[in-house]
Amino acid sequence: MSTTTTRRIEAVNDFVVKFANVNGSGSASANELFAKSFMRMGVPVSPRNIFPSNIQGLPTWYEVRVTEKGYLGRRGGVDLMVAMNPQTWDKDVAEIEPGGYLFYDSTRPMPASKFRPDIHVIGVPLTEMCNAAFTDARERQLLKNIMYVGALAALLGIDAEVLPELLGEQYRGKEKLMKPNLDAFRKGWHYATEHFDDAVGLRVRRAANVGDRIFIDGNAAAALGAVYGGATVCAWYPITPSSSVAEAFEKYCSKLRVDKETGRHKYAIVQAEDELASIGMVIGAGWNGARSFTATSGPGVSLMTEFIGLAYFAEIPATIINVQRGGPSTGMPTRTQQADLTACAYASHGDTKHVLLFPEDPYECFEFTAQALDLADRLQTPVFLMTDLDIGMNQRLTAPFQWDDARRFDRGKVMTEEELEAGRDFGRYLDVDGDGIPFRTLPGTHPTKGSFFTRGTTRDAYARYSEAGPDYLYNVNRLLKKFDTARALVPQPIERKAAQKTRFGAIFYGSTSPAMEEASDVLEAQGLHVDTLRLRAFPFPESVRRFIDEHDVVYVIEQNRDAQLRSMLVNELEAAPAQLVPVLHFDGTPITARFIVREIADRVKGSNVEPLKRGKVA
Repeated sequence: MSTTTTRRIEAVNDFVVKFANVNGSGSASANELFAKSFMRMGVPVSPRNIFPSNIQGLPTWYEVRVTEKGYLGRRGGVDLMVAMNPQTWDKDVAEIEPGGYLFYDSTRPMPASKFRPDIHVIGVPLTEMCNAAFTDARERQLLKNIMYVGALAALLGIDAEVLPELLGEQYRGKEKLMKPNLDAFRKGWHYATEHFDDAVGLRVRRAANVGDRIFIDGNAAAALGAVYGGATVCAWYPITPSSSVAEAFEKYCSKLRVDKETGRHKYAIVQAEDELASIGMVIGAGWNGARSFTATSGPGVSLMTEFIGLAYFAEIPATIINVQRGGPSTGMPTRTQQADLTACAYASHGDTKHVLLFPEDPYECFEFTAQALDLADRLQTPVFLMTDLDIGMNQRLTAPFQWDDARRFDRGKVMTEEELEAGRDFGRYLDVDGDGIPFRTLPGTHPTKGSFFTRGTTRDAYARYSEAGPDYLYNVNRLLKKFDTARALVPQPIERKAAQKTRFGAIFYGSTSPAMEEASDVLEAQGLHVDTLRLRAFPFPESVRRFIDEHDVVYVIEQNRDAQLRSMLVNELEAAPAQLVPVLHFDGTPITARFIVREIADRVKGSNVEPLKRGKVA
């Protein structure tokens, strides 16, 4: 079927395909095969899965961005919609760009009112074909997905051998599954080649832009980073979207943390009864000298806050991987946000400040998880890895992970038995060199010397209980000094200068980064020059203050409603609020380059801002 239109989108190796399916229909593996086929053609892809929090029956979408330029953020807009869900038909059709394409199952006729005159429609009778070829009801549903992948492969010009090769790898050793899947693929391919001639202006051509990059999600990358970073204890409670961190950690440990001679496991993974118990186990393991972590999301952090305060004040290492999701409360369990910043930065009651790391992709999830374990030991404090659903659960092309086998874990200030025997003065909370970090001992170091106990109550420098004002002030001010020491230890920001000197800057972090990278290129092409600074950690290094001072207007791009990062910049750096302009995206979908370009371009073009007075907030 075709419709009258004045134009059609034509593009090579640069378009967006979106699948609209029903959750539980078995479409996920077929859609993933479709995405991987482009990488086999040497063309980078960036897929994103948008799924409901129930088990079966609700709408789900899978968006595949194909871009030879290698942009990994969402572009915005859909060039080809594969509409397989009648529930969301109208919404899905409305998303298609003018001149774009609609692919659907034409077994049942659709009224003309269900189509748009400015798009091209491609109907394939998938259900009819599956019913004719296969007998089992469930098999028909599953193979219909492979059938549409075959038709799409032919329409887009994917080499004929690519998908069969991927199917062979997926079903290696499973001939009973391989044959019907291959049959379904071929039926879809042949139907498209026989019935459609140049029906789609979107084409893929072989390229060489994938290179040696790997395809992995952030949760698996963080789990592997925990293994390489020396973690031996993981205590967790299942919660979307973080559960696969612990599951991947178990998988990697079963391969890498088992004694080859005895078969003894050199790790402990505990699924606790709740989040409070899991962080308690992590703190107990950290106090005993083990590197330990938990993986959770916002609701879990809320339950953990009392114990997090204990670890902060008692100064016990703990690593917390927070895979953020939509909140508050239960919120949107399967949607992404960056809305836990203030909850984690100041977790617990009283005056607390915690170290946060902001990875932008799976590569940094691997790298920063290992670094978080080092920092937790070095600083003797909780450290948060602030990832989110977009990074954690979506596979991303990323550079191969690297590890220096000569690297040694940074255990920080741990006093040995020899030092205690030599009469070295040991005060568990004594700052001996001005960086705010005391020495600790590990249980069993010495039978009589050292401190095997710790306190969540006020104490003096030698861990003796004290409610004296000077002792309390000494400790809480020392903790601030330790936090200041962390500025030089955390990953430093990355600045990108515009082609011309500009008074406009932009600050962003985490999963906003891929879309922001593309948006910067687009703005530059439009003659709108904006310097950018990607934050990678809290506390903010001094370079962040300098960046703000060098610009009259700084756009702060983040994925939450309340401009949490902007608030932290104002509070921590005493920046002028009027100088920091929020650009906020928080509907639960990953931010797009188009959104960022539109928001910044409109403001820059309409800006008549006079240079702001430098200095601190009045």
